[in-house]
Amino acid sequence: MTYVYPRYDYERPAEFGGDAGRHRVVVVGAGMVGLTLALDLARRGVKVVVLDDDDTVSEGSRAICLAKRTLEIFHRLGLGPRLLAKGVTWNVGKVFFQDRLIYSFNLQPEDGHEYPAFINLQQYYLEEWLVEACREAGVELRWRSRVSAVENHADHVALTVTTPDGSYRLESEWLLACDGARSFVREAMGLPFIGKVFRDRFLIADVRMQAAFPNERWFWFDPPFHRGQSVLLHKQPDDVWRIDFQLGWGADPEEERRPERVIPRVRAMLGAHVPFELEWVSVYTFRCRRLERFVHGRTIFAGDAAHQVSPFGARGGNAGVQDADNLAWKLAAVLEGRAGPALIATYDDERIAAADENILNSTRSTDFITPKTKAAQAYRDGVLGLAEHFPFARALVNSGRLSRPAVLASSPLNMRRSPDWPAALPLGAPAADAPVRHGETDSWLLHHCAGPGFTLLGFGAEPPLAAESLSALPVTLVQISPEPGPAPPGVTRLLDRDGLARSRYGAPPGGCVLLRPDQHVLARFARFDPDAIRAALAHAYAPRHASHREHVG
Repeated sequence: MTYVYPRYDYERPAEFGGDAGRHRVVVVGAGMVGLTLALDLARRGVKVVVLDDDDTVSEGSRAICLAKRTLEIFHRLGLGPRLLAKGVTWNVGKVFFQDRLIYSFNLQPEDGHEYPAFINLQQYYLEEWLVEACREAGVELRWRSRVSAVENHADHVALTVTTPDGSYRLESEWLLACDGARSFVREAMGLPFIGKVFRDRFLIADVRMQAAFPNERWFWFDPPFHRGQSVLLHKQPDDVWRIDFQLGWGADPEEERRPERVIPRVRAMLGAHVPFELEWVSVYTFRCRRLERFVHGRTIFAGDAAHQVSPFGARGGNAGVQDADNLAWKLAAVLEGRAGPALIATYDDERIAAADENILNSTRSTDFITPKTKAAQAYRDGVLGLAEHFPFARALVNSGRLSRPAVLASSPLNMRRSPDWPAALPLGAPAADAPVRHGETDSWLLHHCAGPGFTLLGFGAEPPLAAESLSALPVTLVQISPEPGPAPPGVTRLLDRDGLARSRYGAPPGGCVLLRPDQHVLARFARFDPDAIRAALAHAYAPRHASHREHVG
């Protein structure tokens, strides 16, 4: 094995010594999403307890593709540079039909971004580093602690937790269920998924080898080494390669995991003389479904516990990290007393819409990759044949529409009276990064939008940003100027080094853009207007149109 799994010590909880009181937040599940959410909350000053029934990180590489937006989120949490240094960077994908290259695509064709379109990194590395960061931030991690009962009340959630020392009772003001696709919390609450399970199976084979393949995503339809099916190839760190083989619904999962079944498939692909070793093998079924709601009183679901998609497209793990990014600042604001329950309800509004977008794209990918009728097969093969010669047909090819960040266009938090600017980022869009200069140092715009509160970007040589007019409000003021100069008191001045910041935001001179704590665009202003900014903040903390507000305790 190229990775040695850490083992984390079980510690006897304080509850065994008597009533330890009620916790503010309990996260169930120390996986990619649960740890991200716990870390984000802890960095906002919230005390968090994490429960996990295991004592190590994710088994196998699992969610290996981390998208640009996910990397930007992890940069805010202090992990971005480490992920980039270890991960395999890629922007290019190639699509093959039988033995021919049909076309290639570049997911990030322009310069001026700190992070690439994607990196590939085994999930166990990410989780190990998240555990380290959580410990440093003061998160209480309880290993070998299995939730065995859940009771929801109007103002708290009561849990029964089973440990090597027996069971104890624990109470929390908020319960965040991040316990994965087989969520016990979801089952205990009797919450069904809506959606579908596709009648097909795929084999993941993580293979360690020295290979000449480039750092690209390669996808084959009906290759000569695996006729009638599809295959996906990705490079990971440590000379480990992810290979996905389509198997068909009739495949026996247990049988297909056996090395004597996997090795001949890999040899047929690589050739008889390429040495390799199997690192990890798994078989999965495509699922595209979600809970009807993610917020249920004081219990909130995130990641695979809330929604599931097929893995082609890298939408599962990236969507789960965006869940955490969306929820953490809202829950922290409620716990601080800045906002009421209506803000939590907007998590449903925004992340259900994002889940539906992912499910739609994932379903379409699945239908194209695994056609269910002869007519669908003929359509797919015809599209692939045309795509080799005609660019218009390439938009119809679907080997997994790759993860993109959600644009929260219909969010009840957006200020609808924002002025329209040519080429402006839409309301609800994630903030665009750009190269800037801070004093004598080259930097990136998003580095200066990573505070715990909101960020106001003012564009122009001399925007009248006045920090004192917004005193006591959780707003960082950033002036983005086409030329160097002094900053007003309490304002960070950035030089728009290449003019990319202004062009990506579409802002006129003197215009302002208000970003949420999760770096999504909340409002635009034609000029610096403290009263309008206060109104936008008040609306964000107390939205009036949250669709599921009645379900929040």
